[in-house]
Amino acid sequence: VQLQASGGGLVQAGGSLRLSCSVSGRTFSNYVRGWFRQAPGKEREFVAAISGSGSSTYYAESVKGRFTISRDNAENMVYLQMNRLKPEDTAVYYCAADLLSTYQGGSYYYTGSRYWGQGTLVTVSS
Repeated sequence: VQLQASGGGLVQAGGSLRLSCSVSGRTFSNYVRGWFRQAPGKEREFVAAISGSGSSTYYAESVKGRFTISRDNAENMVYLQMNRLKPEDTAVYYCAADLLSTYQGGSYYYTGSRYWGQGTLVTVSS
């Protein structure tokens, strides 16, 4: 199984990027897929997740209203549209499949994943 993330790059604050994640080796149409990121000197953190059908999405508070996750199960793809980017969004973004989660207080908290892509660097300049 191989996850391949692409679409990262250098963008000015306020700009947009669209990340893509392809999967080869198996399908994940029934599994939660998502994105995590890791900024320099920090731990990897959850960004966004999407249910198998695509009907439910979940976001970190820091990206709500600016990022949109979507998926195309026919193409085995997941996307992350990032708008109004901020310098604090600078990180290596990792796509993930079959996310691990806990359910507390009526909300899901995504803590990791069974499958990871290699990461794509997003740099937002001020």
